[in-house]
Amino acid sequence: MEGICKTFPGVKALDNVNLSVRRGTVHALMGENGAGKSTLMKCLFGVYSKDAGHIYLDGKEIDFKNSKEALENGVAMVHQELNQALKRNVMDNMWLGRFPKVAKWCPLTSESKMYAATKALFDELEVSVDPKMIMSRMPVSQRQMVEIAKAVSFHSKIIVFDEPTSSLTEQEVEHLFRIINSLRDKGCGIIYISHKMEEILRISDDVTIMRDGQWIATRPAKELTMNEIIRLMVGRELTNRYPEKDNVVGEPMLEVKNLTAEYSALKDVSFVARKGEVLGIAGLDGSGRTELLENIFGIATKKSGEIYLHGKRVMNRSARESLKNKFAMLTEERRATGIFGIRDIQANTCISSLNRYKNGPFLSDKKMKKATEWGIQAMRTKTPSQSTQIQTLSGGNQQKVILARWLLTEPEVLLLDEPTRGIDVGAKYEIYQLILNMAKEGKTVLMVSSEMPELLGVCDRILVMSGGRLAGEVDAKNTTQEEIMTLAAKYV
Repeated sequence: MEGICKTFPGVKALDNVNLSVRRGTVHALMGENGAGKSTLMKCLFGVYSKDAGHIYLDGKEIDFKNSKEALENGVAMVHQELNQALKRNVMDNMWLGRFPKVAKWCPLTSESKMYAATKALFDELEVSVDPKMIMSRMPVSQRQMVEIAKAVSFHSKIIVFDEPTSSLTEQEVEHLFRIINSLRDKGCGIIYISHKMEEILRISDDVTIMRDGQWIATRPAKELTMNEIIRLMVGRELTNRYPEKDNVVGEPMLEVKNLTAEYSALKDVSFVARKGEVLGIAGLDGSGRTELLENIFGIATKKSGEIYLHGKRVMNRSARESLKNKFAMLTEERRATGIFGIRDIQANTCISSLNRYKNGPFLSDKKMKKATEWGIQAMRTKTPSQSTQIQTLSGGNQQKVILARWLLTEPEVLLLDEPTRGIDVGAKYEIYQLILNMAKEGKTVLMVSSEMPELLGVCDRILVMSGGRLAGEVDAKNTTQEEIMTLAAKYV
């Protein structure tokens, strides 16, 4: 890719960017949120049309008009935000737009051929998913593996992985790396976008770093250190990955007793969270981490159990009731359950606390503007203006808007499900600081994360979930990743 430029209203997303990927290598693409990584890949994949520049594949100039054309010519992409037909089954999603026919002369789709092809591919990639399972019934991590298998099924020359591990557990990440290494050995060129430094240095052959829509550097991965990558990404030194912890843990504030879910495996979970505490929740995929938060917040149906805040029982039968009780929840999937894509930044920021912005019976644009500006400044969100549609922002900047939305509700208990998913290292530090500031103000924060170092670096205590049950509780200062993983496997 040579001299690629792309402008959106109010922002130059790409400014003369170059990228060269060698056959049979993994080329990491790194940069802060809004640096232009996903935009560059969408120009390659035909989602966006570039304003200037040239793209060559095997020495021949290409300019795909849509993603179907890209796939047919050997370029596949696993998108950061999954976009699947959730009411259909796995194999329908795998072969959408290219269903195998009963015979050349017969236009009918062959279910048996489709099943056999899906099963054969899953067996080859060691993906343990039933091809007939409805997509909406699967956890995000399994849906992500289906998307990865779909990209592999095109036998592509180039495969783009945009934040592929953001929804995966450590075991699934290892599995993905085995798939990537086998593709590399077959001569495929892999473009790998991730904010996880350890992954980049482990899996990559070459690394290209972007900043503010411009190419900064391309280096062999073995010549780079974590600190050097961070310096090139953010344009400054970042000495600590986690802020200094100076929150004071006080008396019990939130108590959960024997919480059992109606429609998930969550069973008989009890714990106490204290005032000013950041309480981490660890576990493997399907362990009940997300279900625990959803049942506390009232967006999943409780079968039994009690929740107490300041010693007083709260029912939390719905999100509306939970908000009134001073609870707030940042959900795991920002695209599906977080953002209102076609609405602007202001609407997405203020939607959960509209009563605060009234003048009489009417909403005050001035008050909403002020609150939104606070959110943009506090989170350092990169956006042309408050009236920009949120779906045009990078994934990380969308996450910042949603986090600002919940902070504006002034909750006493903040439930965070993967709060730093798809967020760059500089912005992660800012979010950690905001979490600790909430704790210092006497709030209680419950934080689910798949990143073990994050839990150890930010939390005071960590609850470990396994098979829908609470397997144990550890002190973040005096535990190890090995101890947490042992507990996580207790009821599996």
